[in-house]
Amino acid sequence: MHFVYIYRFSTVSVVLKRQLQASRLLFTMVDSQYFLPNDIGISALDCTEAFRLLSPREKLYAHYLSRSAWYGGLAVLLQTSPESASIFVLLQRLFRKQPAAQLESMATAAGLSPEEYQAFLVYAAGLYANMGNYKSFGDTKFIPNLPKEKLKALVWQSQAFQDSPSEMEALWDSCSTLLFSLEDQQKQLGLGDKGVTTYFSGNCCLEDAELAQKFLDSKNLSAYNTRLFKNKSEEGKASYEVRLASAVQKDCAVDGEGESRCGRYDFEDCVFMVSRGDYAYLMKKVSENLEKAKNHAANENQKRMLEEYAQSFTFGSIEAHKEGSRFWIKDKGPIVESYIGFIESYRDPFGSRGEFEGFVAVVNKAMSERFAKLVSSAEVLLPELPWPKDFEKDRFLLPDFTSLDVLTFAGSGIPAGINIPNYDDIRQSEGFKNVSLGNVLAVAYATQKDKLTFLDEEDKDMYIKWKGPSFEVQVGLHELLGHGSGKLFVQDEKGNFNFEQDNVRNPETGEQITTWYKGNETWDSKFSTISCSYEECRAECVGLYLCLNKHVLSIFGHEDEDAKEVVYINWLNMVRAGLLGLEFFTPESKSWRQAHMQARFVILRVLLEAGEGLVNLKESTGKDGRPDALITLDRSKVHTVGKAAIERFLCKLQVIKSTADVEGGRALYEGYSAVSDTGSHNFLRLRETVLLRKEARKMFVQANTRVKGESVELVEYEGSAAGLIRSFTERFADDAEEVEAHLLELNKRDAPCWC
Repeated sequence: MHFVYIYRFSTVSVVLKRQLQASRLLFTMVDSQYFLPNDIGISALDCTEAFRLLSPREKLYAHYLSRSAWYGGLAVLLQTSPESASIFVLLQRLFRKQPAAQLESMATAAGLSPEEYQAFLVYAAGLYANMGNYKSFGDTKFIPNLPKEKLKALVWQSQAFQDSPSEMEALWDSCSTLLFSLEDQQKQLGLGDKGVTTYFSGNCCLEDAELAQKFLDSKNLSAYNTRLFKNKSEEGKASYEVRLASAVQKDCAVDGEGESRCGRYDFEDCVFMVSRGDYAYLMKKVSENLEKAKNHAANENQKRMLEEYAQSFTFGSIEAHKEGSRFWIKDKGPIVESYIGFIESYRDPFGSRGEFEGFVAVVNKAMSERFAKLVSSAEVLLPELPWPKDFEKDRFLLPDFTSLDVLTFAGSGIPAGINIPNYDDIRQSEGFKNVSLGNVLAVAYATQKDKLTFLDEEDKDMYIKWKGPSFEVQVGLHELLGHGSGKLFVQDEKGNFNFEQDNVRNPETGEQITTWYKGNETWDSKFSTISCSYEECRAECVGLYLCLNKHVLSIFGHEDEDAKEVVYINWLNMVRAGLLGLEFFTPESKSWRQAHMQARFVILRVLLEAGEGLVNLKESTGKDGRPDALITLDRSKVHTVGKAAIERFLCKLQVIKSTADVEGGRALYEGYSAVSDTGSHNFLRLRETVLLRKEARKMFVQANTRVKGESVELVEYEGSAAGLIRSFTERFADDAEEVEAHLLELNKRDAPCWC
């Protein structure tokens, strides 16, 4: 229960009251991160014009791709926490019976104040937007900001309860305890005693994850679409189940599949059983809608892509998904762009398993022209990066780079830009695509001056004016030349090297290369727990480094004084983000909960270490009498001191990545990631200040599409908690009861595994 209610309703001694009053500020700082504020920003993603310009065939293609993405996105509930799916169903049943406006009268009858009812709506919107009860950006749990008893009273007053009291009571009982629980382990996602995860059964630890990765590598199996369950010992041997996401549930070869990877394997005195059928109902719905989308595809590449994706989700084959990704790369400049699958591994505590996401978006032609110019300049810009040419890809495969207006983004959250696919072998030898999500950028990074923290007053107006343009440059460089650059040194299964082993030297030491990736090893499998954040840090550094290039700035239309302002605000935004990143560090476990923010904190540390007054960070007291801080950047030293510091650090990052130097990478990255109260800055104390003054991350309301006769119509909603809720209750209107029943069934199946 939130501290405010304890303080308001408890009877305590005078001494205890004084102690509580003295520590109230600290409790508020700590507890506020587990609630979504009533005034949280909620904006509708505008794609009206982009959708209107589509042909009837393109609209049908987009519609069925969106349906596929939304059904698959429900798997994220099961990937997030044991209770997320049950909470989702509880909310769906409440709001399907009574929209938010109608339910408000029930809330009043149940004794909720207007503020408490709004807190409930915000919580519901947050669960939908994050596809679970943990923040997609930061992996922190959030709970309703009202007493449990009042929420229960509202449920009991609702029409859903009146219609099905026993079902609603059972649903409440199944999730209400965890819905409100803030026990230490449940405050954040993590493995073992560090947090909650449903990628692994509750009895798994880091050693189990490492062993499973060795097994998967030995069988050339990807972890992307798997979960790991540790079972009772079998014949005295530790026993594990590696479960593949698939519509098919039989663990034997079936028609249309080819060779099955399922079965029992003995490995290092353990037993591994590879099975399938995870999220079976949802994967079936994904595949069915992909088949429908195929009927409206614009070309053969799109058809083959969708066939392979459907094959992947039907049988649990990552190889089929990789094949689909190859056709996706070949589909140059589509009007309707999409990607779907188990993609990003940020939320797997081990860093290997992908969270489901699917997006459908329409090209923004004007913005895409700028990115096309950046792509055409890539081969000129890549040699500017601070590592020897041997450490760069043998050939830069010119990718698509487009700006898109999002129609659908199903998953736990919406990024500003994407570089995919994440398969190392495809990226290195066949190519990739970059996308910038224009309508997301338009609303996500709008900033009000009175909410701008930790900046000098003189910087604030400039920051507001130039943050959007500077971030557009940073996203472009980050995705294209950050994630798209750099070579991995590999020795394949036949013993062949993709680099000159006898001639390539480590620029840091001058010595021959002694480590590399072997056989089926990948960047994710080798660097595991640090891989995501390390790679984001490398890409962010590329953006900082290359934004100093006048040619890059001119591509985006920035010349002379304007170009200087873009550079300054881009660097200032990065060091401020490094400070804000402290929100996502958990002192108790000494762990980071968000890859990008950890990366930005590392960059802040590097630039502070550069000295010479480049970056100054000072603690202070705000006008309100509460702790505050000020961060400043000397713009005259960005091109000298700053550039040199990023140049050195970026070269180290790439050399370590290229050579698979896991030990060196951990030492470097974890060293800069350390948050302590010693040294020139007390970062633990600064973290409390950041929590005190943090602004909640915005949420987005997405449209729905609906087939009417031979056409497709766009259904839009207001940018509010009620609008976001309504978008989800209408999203599965045709088969809501079936979807909810299957979600509960899937959730019940694994319930014993989390204990």
